Amino acid sequence: MSAARGAEAPLVRLGTRRGSDGRPFLLPEEVEAGERLARDWTRGQLMPSVTQSWSGMPAGGAGGAGPDAEIGDFALDCRARVARALDAAGPELSGVLVDVCCFETGLEEVERARQWPRRSAKLLLKAGLSVLARHYGLVHESGRAGAGVRAWRKG
Repeated sequence: MSAARGAEAPLVRLGTRRGSDGRPFLLPEEVEAGERLARDWTRGQLMPSVTQSWSGMPAGGAGGAGPDAEIGDFALDCRARVARALDAAGPELSGVLVDVCCFETGLEEVERARQWPRRSAKLLLKAGLSVLARHYGLVHESGRAGAGVRAWRKG
């Protein structure tokens, strides 16, 4: 977790929460995947600006260099990684990933804004983080390292 992200971020809270069976709700690789997405989001300068930026304005005041004129290669690489990660998650899961991991929106607020049933954001977030963990190579395609069925065959 970066220094800029607070200990009260929704992803951090879910990463430390345990179920009634004593097991963590989110696996460490799922938390890492969410934090990696958030780091690339921040480094790619994808957070909306709350102030006016005049840096793209030429001295004469006409025209302009455009919104990406002074963005560096590092930020562009981060943006490309974010785009690939969200493409891997698909349109069904990418919204909740951005809301919770990048904007640090609480699960109840996500559910209200999207008019989802209670507790649904938690499950969709877990599914999205699982997809991200596979995308980032933190787990194998079949789930955890060496686990699961490799193929189904008719016998």
